[in-house]
Amino acid sequence: MATRAFPARSQASGGALSLDAWPARLDLLQSATGLALGLFMWVHMLFVASILLGKDAMWSVARFFEGYFLFGRSYPGIVAALVAAVIVLFVAHAALALRKLPSSARQYRAFREHQGAMRHADTRLWWWQAATGFALFFLASTHLYTMLVNPEAIGPYASSDRVWSGRLWPLYLLLLLVVEIHAGIGLYRVAVKWGWLGSAAPAGRRRLRGLKTGLTAFFLALGLLTLAAYMRIGFEHRDRAGERYQPPVLVAPPGHPS
Repeated sequence: MATRAFPARSQASGGALSLDAWPARLDLLQSATGLALGLFMWVHMLFVASILLGKDAMWSVARFFEGYFLFGRSYPGIVAALVAAVIVLFVAHAALALRKLPSSARQYRAFREHQGAMRHADTRLWWWQAATGFALFFLASTHLYTMLVNPEAIGPYASSDRVWSGRLWPLYLLLLLVVEIHAGIGLYRVAVKWGWLGSAAPAGRRRLRGLKTGLTAFFLALGLLTLAAYMRIGFEHRDRAGERYQPPVLVAPPGHPS
């Protein structure tokens, strides 16, 4: 006989039953890690897009995160440490999100039937978030590992060579589409879940959905322009792939990989 699962309860001292608080705590952790990762991705896109301002701008941003302007030389280990922190957040968020995914073909069919019957906009958004999240397991993991083991290979030429000569532009194109859709939906759903930005009211939720769409479109357009710039530089630099960029004004110290 099939049994129905209910939230775990514990017997309080006065005889009353109390609900287990752990599911709520895990939901809070899932929202917190998702919020941190979503905001990080938007800020990360703005830094990566510095290539649109020129090679010198991108070189300066890359060296800034290596501590060049603070210590007088670059320490790529700083970047590796930041990437490691992002990986921890990524894995924690993925593990927490797995609790919400259908765990069997029966649950999947039930969800799809309810989705088709309700035709609810936010339910469709959840489905897209789940699908893009699954894709990120593979796409984001590849990128994060590459950055973790090669933190020094960031710069106008190094990054462009990786994109073009390293033939990674198809992966970055897919990653861009998937991560921006996932981040936009995720941040919208966090705001709705916790009632932020007036999302408790139907009108506020509609405004928030419009803001989500606008921000996703903006970062997708910015990302496509940025990827195209790296591909162009990589194509032009293909015969000298592996050579590092040296800015004409600010010359790096001896032995410094730009």
